[in-house]
Amino acid sequence: MAKRKEENFFSPENAKRPRQEELDDFDKDGDEDECTVSFTNGTSTLTAAEVGIIESIQLRNFMCHSMLGPFKFGSNVNFVVGNNGSGKSAVLTALIVGLGGKAVATNRGSSLKGFVKDGQNSADISITLRNRGDDAYRANVYGNSIVVQQHISMDGSRSYKLKSETGTVVSTRKEELIAILDHFNIQVDNPVSVLTQEMSKQFLQSKNEGDKYKFFMKATQLEQMKEDYSYIMETKERTKEQINQGEERLIELKRQCLEKEERFQSIAGLSTMKTNLEYLKHEMAWAVVNEIEKQLNAIRDNIKIGEDRAARLDRKMEEQQVRLNEAEKKYKDIQDKLEKISQETNARAPECMALKTDVTAKKRTYNEAEVLYNRSLNEYRALMKDDEQLCKRIEELKKSTDQSLEPERLERQKKISWLKERVKALQDQESSINQEIEQFQQAIEKDKEERVRIKREELDVKHTLSYNQRQLKELKDSKTDRLKRFGPHVPALLEAIDDAYRRGRFTCKPIGPLGACIHLRDPELALAIESCLKGLLQAYCCHNHADERVLQALMEKFYSRGTSRPQIIVSEFRNEMYDVRHRAAYHPDFPTVLTALEIDNAVVANSLIDMRSIETVLLIKSNSVARAVMQSQKPPKNCREAFTADGDQVFAGRYYSSENTRPKFLSKDVDSEISDLENEVENKKAQILNLQQHLSTLEKDIKRNEEFLRRRQIHYRELKVKITESISEIRELENIEEHQSVDIATLEDEAQENKIKMKMVEKNMEQQKENMEHLKNLKIEAENKYDAIKQKINQLSDLAEPLKDELNLADSEVDNQKRGKRHYEEKQKEHLDTLNKKKRELDMKEKELEEKMSQARQICPERIEVKKSASILDKEINRLRQKIQAEHASHGDREEIMRLYQEARETYLDLDNKVRTLKRFIKLLEEIMTHRYKTYQQFRRCLTLRCKLYFDNLLSQRAYCGKMNFDHKNETLSISDMVNRRIAMDMILKMADSQRFRQFILLTPQSMSSLPSSKLIRILRMSDPERGQTTLPFRPVTHEEEEDRS
Repeated sequence: MAKRKEENFFSPENAKRPRQEELDDFDKDGDEDECTVSFTNGTSTLTAAEVGIIESIQLRNFMCHSMLGPFKFGSNVNFVVGNNGSGKSAVLTALIVGLGGKAVATNRGSSLKGFVKDGQNSADISITLRNRGDDAYRANVYGNSIVVQQHISMDGSRSYKLKSETGTVVSTRKEELIAILDHFNIQVDNPVSVLTQEMSKQFLQSKNEGDKYKFFMKATQLEQMKEDYSYIMETKERTKEQINQGEERLIELKRQCLEKEERFQSIAGLSTMKTNLEYLKHEMAWAVVNEIEKQLNAIRDNIKIGEDRAARLDRKMEEQQVRLNEAEKKYKDIQDKLEKISQETNARAPECMALKTDVTAKKRTYNEAEVLYNRSLNEYRALMKDDEQLCKRIEELKKSTDQSLEPERLERQKKISWLKERVKALQDQESSINQEIEQFQQAIEKDKEERVRIKREELDVKHTLSYNQRQLKELKDSKTDRLKRFGPHVPALLEAIDDAYRRGRFTCKPIGPLGACIHLRDPELALAIESCLKGLLQAYCCHNHADERVLQALMEKFYSRGTSRPQIIVSEFRNEMYDVRHRAAYHPDFPTVLTALEIDNAVVANSLIDMRSIETVLLIKSNSVARAVMQSQKPPKNCREAFTADGDQVFAGRYYSSENTRPKFLSKDVDSEISDLENEVENKKAQILNLQQHLSTLEKDIKRNEEFLRRRQIHYRELKVKITESISEIRELENIEEHQSVDIATLEDEAQENKIKMKMVEKNMEQQKENMEHLKNLKIEAENKYDAIKQKINQLSDLAEPLKDELNLADSEVDNQKRGKRHYEEKQKEHLDTLNKKKRELDMKEKELEEKMSQARQICPERIEVKKSASILDKEINRLRQKIQAEHASHGDREEIMRLYQEARETYLDLDNKVRTLKRFIKLLEEIMTHRYKTYQQFRRCLTLRCKLYFDNLLSQRAYCGKMNFDHKNETLSISDMVNRRIAMDMILKMADSQRFRQFILLTPQSMSSLPSSKLIRILRMSDPERGQTTLPFRPVTHEEEEDRS
């Protein structure tokens, strides 16, 4: 058939609204030949088909078309005509795909995603099938028509919706569509039903007669019958092989079955031995009951003894509690006395210091007054000596008559007067220098005392700085390893403990440090708990003294001699914590140390209870509230002491302030602690720097004053020398015996002046003496007061020393009594545990007795008097069983042999039955296949003759000639005819007219205007594609392009 040149077609945007029986989308076919679609309903014999007819089809975004349809088909002959590209192939392809066909069957692509229009995400196909009459498919569900909708996604997947006449979705499963097509006998993969363009070309233009034969076989479904026959024959051959294998297996099974039967028949009876064994089992059952009853009686006796011992332990516990109460009362009395003495001593300490200072000041004042008095006394004595010498000299001069040496004497007297004036001036300088020396000495002494105080303060600050720096380093290390807060060697020590435990050196692994095993419920109580537990936070627990010695040896590697080591607590490890409810303190508002801690390990909790009685210590954050609870009213029951958030310790009658200001081990806010410590370290460094600067200033002052003192002392010594020399010279001049005239009047005047001066000095001396006596009395009075209070303080210290010894003894006695009490408590607990264990054992034995009696009654309902023990009966049972087993070993177990024989026989019979069944099946199958193959050949021959008959009949009606030859042996088909397209069309119409119960859909590019007018013929004309278009537009047309074209 001639081919037509393809023409341009419209884009989806230019497509107008589709009218009935028109399509204005396009197809991307190049060449169009006539295509035929024949849907046959073989189940109906009606003149007009009521089921299986395609009523309408509609496409959206399918191939090159945005919208195609909907349009309706007639029930008989339908022509879909239109130029190339108008969408005929799209309709045919949609029919195949929409009714479940594969993409390959359309010859238009290899995947469904190729059918989705470019630029779109999916495509939709809707096909309506007629469903009327008696042969309708589920008419009560679908109604008069079935709508098949298929949605194809961009990824090549598709989904179905099968709707009823009313539009209700009935199913989405492909199996339902297949069932509908089978019911309507619609075969989309049969070329006789659906003949595509490519298949028609292959059939009509192929020169190969074998291809035509294959087309014939496929169209008549003879090919499928042939393939089914081949598969059945292959299955038959495999079944024959199974039968042969089964027959070989039957021979072996028969031999095994005969062997088992012979062994079964050769076994001798063992009824006597088994009967004896059963009787022994009866005796054994009641013998076990007898022994359990004996054990029960022994346990009851032990429980009675244990209860008597528990009563004795209770009495000892009460006695021990009385002794403990007495020891605690004694300890409290001594502690109260010591506290009273300490308070009195502390109260007198400020007064003592004040009196000491007063005594020192008065001593200094008295000494100064005494120095002044002595100085005046020396001056008075010197004046008296001068007076005596003057009087003597005057007498000598009066007696002297020789006046010849008067000028020399006057000269000597003048020099003596000058020397005396010089001595006086030098003595005045000496007094002034002496006062300066005393001032410098006092200044130097004061600076030295201040230097000692500053150095002591600097040393204290340095100790505090060193401690804070160590604590800061430990805190920083603890950020990576919390254990380092308990000491730098703790992580290494714990590793050594783990290693020693792995090597089996410890009975139980030591636990510690205890501070690392506890956790705070309230972080604000950290300092209070640390003040309470103190060194116990760094302590370790050992199960026994052997473990303690091993731990001590390990500690020697990390703690050098002379340094403090962590405390080791030796106490037997228990898995349960002490029950302290009866002796624990309770307050509705404040927790005890025990309840304020989270302790996962019972050993840690028990150790802290033993060592510190943490169940009796309350934690009260406020100092004033703590005083009110413990001192202003009666303390809570069982409460001995309390601690505040500041770490202060509060007793019923006294209060101790904490030396620490922050927690060292239990603080959780490490960063805040580090920040505070760093600030404190910086403050201490600044304080040390200030002290050092002050110390440097004092050193300079001391050196300067010492230099001034040295110079004054040298000057003082020089003055002393000059005074001595002048006095010696005066004495030498006065001792010269000259017989010269002397001015007696001058000497008398000097003597008179000397007497006046003596009176003034004497008067001054009397005043100084009175003042000195007054200061002496004040000094003595201050010394007496200081000595009195010092004596009282010493007496208090003397009283405190024996009390401290008594307190230590009382504390040791309290600890001893506590240990004794814990000893009895542990003994009692251990004994009660043992007693409870015995009671539980008694209950278990009673239950066991009931079970054994029940079992014995099941074995032997009536109780048997058994004289033999269970062990003897067990030996007899074992001997009898060995004898029975020996018999079984020689002949085999009867039940086992019977079971094996029955299994072998059943296996043999089952396999024999299967082989027989398969043989009968194969025989029947061969007969059926022989008959079916003959029928197949007859059917093929009938179809061949029928096909030839139709072929010849159609040609003869038109007076044409042609020939169709089938060669089934060589599987070839040869057809020769001279029929043109017009004649073929007439023949098709005539055939359709004779088969009005079938629907024919033909697709052709011809106009079909020459066809006769008939109600049975419906022509659907496709809209022409746009002219001038040479390639398919694989993109949507824009709105602007549509307006330009219009």
